[in-house]
Amino acid sequence: MAVAHPDGATEVRAALLRMRRCSGLPVAFGGLFAGPRQFRISELAGTESGALGGLAIRPGAGLGGKAATLSRPLSVTDYHASRVISHEYDAAVAAEGLRSILAVPVVVRGRVRGVLYGALRQPLALGDRPLSAAVEAARELEQALAVRDETRRLLAMARQPSADPAVWEEVREAHGDLRALAHRVSDPELRRELLAACGRLAAASGAVPERGQPAVELSPREVDVLAQVAAGATNAGVAERLGLRPETVKSYLRSSMRKLGAHTRLEAVVAARRAGLLP
Repeated sequence: MAVAHPDGATEVRAALLRMRRCSGLPVAFGGLFAGPRQFRISELAGTESGALGGLAIRPGAGLGGKAATLSRPLSVTDYHASRVISHEYDAAVAAEGLRSILAVPVVVRGRVRGVLYGALRQPLALGDRPLSAAVEAARELEQALAVRDETRRLLAMARQPSADPAVWEEVREAHGDLRALAHRVSDPELRRELLAACGRLAAASGAVPERGQPAVELSPREVDVLAQVAAGATNAGVAERLGLRPETVKSYLRSSMRKLGAHTRLEAVVAARRAGLLP
């Protein structure tokens, strides 16, 4: 159950589903900071009520607020009886019937961005498996948020009308990195979001097909290969980065060159940029 759709909701929801699947904990919830003073529980999984939805957690308050302040995972065997946390949120926790709870901070580049929780409805000690699964889910969420942040930074750079050649080289290299990363992401929704961001990076170059020229359509893998070639990779390097066989890379490259009317790798890259397929 999702109670809101703030920025990063897709990534948080995917992390909670991974946590439930790998930890064995029936309940998971969490959210991200919208400002420096509090984060809000925006995503719920396995809950039976909406008591926790939208709850604003202040740093230092409750289990999650304390985990955020200390920047480390914490757990309690019986939330209501615990003497190591404050109890501002007891009513919401009691309404959901939770007893044993863990909280893991989400830290991106040294800054706490939110907290993920996992819980049981019995006062049982949480072993290594649930904690390890929660920490792994938080780490994957951190990576997804870092990628999102980097994409936005690059889009902002690419939209600057005075962007110099060095800036564009960074944008182009990162575009290839993001496309290579997208195909290693297991979550299909996040993969689609990454590829859409790559498309926005390419569109930000301002390249449009010349008037009277038919639009060129390349397959996603053909664009992947050209993005790596544009970054200076050899066929072997492209194969390694994309998890393909060198012969397959050659096949994609020949196909894209034919569609673009190019006779060399460089001509194909230039034509793809003119067609708005690469930044």
